[in-house]
Amino acid sequence: MEKNVKPLLVKKNKYILSPIDNNDYVFFVATGIVRGFIKDDDKEITTWISLGNEFVGAIQHPEENIQPSIEYLQALENSELVAIPNLLIDKLYENYHETNIIGRKILALQYHAASERAIIARIPSAERRYEKFLEMNHFDVSKVPLRCIASYLGMRLETLSRIRSKLVKEMA
Repeated sequence: MEKNVKPLLVKKNKYILSPIDNNDYVFFVATGIVRGFIKDDDKEITTWISLGNEFVGAIQHPEENIQPSIEYLQALENSELVAIPNLLIDKLYENYHETNIIGRKILALQYHAASERAIIARIPSAERRYEKFLEMNHFDVSKVPLRCIASYLGMRLETLSRIRSKLVKEMA
């Protein structure tokens, strides 16, 4: 493990992965905030946000070795990551039974998070999507740029600002 994993310090707004890179690693976010996004024409669409202490990467089909990924990974603040080669993960699965158990548990957590994202995306009301986002994510939302939250929730920045102002007034 120590010979094959690489610690990375990624500066704020720098890409960790983009479509010009080979999708050869999974990353553990030790500290910092990382987002995944795709580009549709010139528009960035945030697909997920990680506030650390979890594995992130661009999703690949398990039976197709398609390089590179269409997804971008970007640090939203200075972040410390550990890059783990996909080949190492495969080798660990083949040689150590316990890594299959750990991998399955990590996959279950990732699947649950993807399910939550799918639920949020299907809520028709922008206000209700934001409320559900707050319910599902127990972190300081102020650490994430509003443009990323708005993109993630499928709304314009102005709409998110209006919703946030309304909620602040209701809480006062």
